[in-house]
Amino acid sequence: MKKLAQLVLAATLGVTATYASADAISDAAMSDIRSEKAKARDEYRHPQQTLRFFGLKPDMTVVEVSPGGGWYADILYSVVKEEGKYVAAHFYVDDSSSDYYKKSVKGFKEKTKPGMKYEGAEVTAFDPMKALDIAKAGSADMVLTFRNVHNWYMGHGEEGINNAFGAFFKALKPGGVLGVVEHELPESADDEAMKKSGYMKRSYIVAAAEKAGFVLEASSDVNANPMDTADHPRGVWTLPPRLALEEQDRDKYLAIGESNRMTLKFKKPN
Repeated sequence: MKKLAQLVLAATLGVTATYASADAISDAAMSDIRSEKAKARDEYRHPQQTLRFFGLKPDMTVVEVSPGGGWYADILYSVVKEEGKYVAAHFYVDDSSSDYYKKSVKGFKEKTKPGMKYEGAEVTAFDPMKALDIAKAGSADMVLTFRNVHNWYMGHGEEGINNAFGAFFKALKPGGVLGVVEHELPESADDEAMKKSGYMKRSYIVAAAEKAGFVLEASSDVNANPMDTADHPRGVWTLPPRLALEEQDRDKYLAIGESNRMTLKFKKPN
């Protein structure tokens, strides 16, 4: 009934369906499914603005790559649970996997059981070298990844990146959207910094996506932070929320805030 009321209101006001989906995003961001601790990070991660920029709508099939503990999953699942579908392409786990990976995947799957907060969500696996079928080919309207690309590059280099973007392209429908948020390394910096800093160059990510077949449709500064130089003793982890130096220069890094991030919207051509 609530969804119907929103659509009727949108029609009465003469606005588009995008307006209704924006309401759904706001409702999800403010939902009780999210902890107050999670909501406190909205100041730095701008989830509502980011998801509106990517064009998220309630009737979409959305694949989130490497969702971790579910910071974005709380919002994404809430938006699409009634009319669409949420798919978590979580860690790939086998006998050799770390206890952390095993525990993380097990905990996430528990949340998809009846009566739990992600009831009915689908859990698949992603690894840039071992698990590339993140969803049925051509089934997804949107694939999203938040602050993950550096991990694949640091772990597996260019091959890992090419595999990842190829997997995303395969999963999407023609016209589907790939949304990428990543810590941004200045173009003037040495490429070697991408191997250990946690920051990536925008030009590198765009080239990798285009190599896979994507077209860059738009970029946004919604997650930009001009106070971040991307040059820190412990890389991006020097900044909050990690604060890898602990008490050393703590106030300095808190004043900078979270990292400067690129927000890129790619499209799979029709």
